[in-house]
Amino acid sequence: METQDIWNNFNDELYFFILKKVKDTDVANDIFQSAFLKIHKNLPKLEKEERVKAWIFQIARNEIANYFNAEAIYVDNSGTNEEIPLQEDQFVCCFDKLINDLPEIYREVIEMVYIKGHKQKDVAKELEISLENTKARIRRAKDILKEKFKECCKYQIDKKGKLTGEPNCSIC
Repeated sequence: METQDIWNNFNDELYFFILKKVKDTDVANDIFQSAFLKIHKNLPKLEKEERVKAWIFQIARNEIANYFNAEAIYVDNSGTNEEIPLQEDQFVCCFDKLINDLPEIYREVIEMVYIKGHKQKDVAKELEISLENTKARIRRAKDILKEKFKECCKYQIDKKGKLTGEPNCSIC
């Protein structure tokens, strides 16, 4: 099998898979291109052609994970007070405080889904509420967090949904 065959058979499906995960067309395009470069480079290593679809989607998942890992900010809770180097576009703010200040019903759902990584349907079962209620709580929590974040840190959200401005968290 050649790269052109993979492109012809899977390019749309793979692109929309990536886009669904990252929800940003620019990022999806970058990941898609990177994934296809790796597919092309590593195609000779593919042992079973019948597993090509699973193989290319695994490469895409790895590229998506690499993207999210690069975007993550890690905080050292060991008490060593070492400074953590941040990428140029990363910042540390009072986001933990904003989450902790959420009303319990919203904080609980946000923590379970976004911090602990549980699926929404599993959270709904555990909290004994409907999936719709879980989604509504997440939506409300996000709205509260956006407002508090803009209020506290003086950031603005531009037309593309990106944060602009400088941190000023003295109010929090």
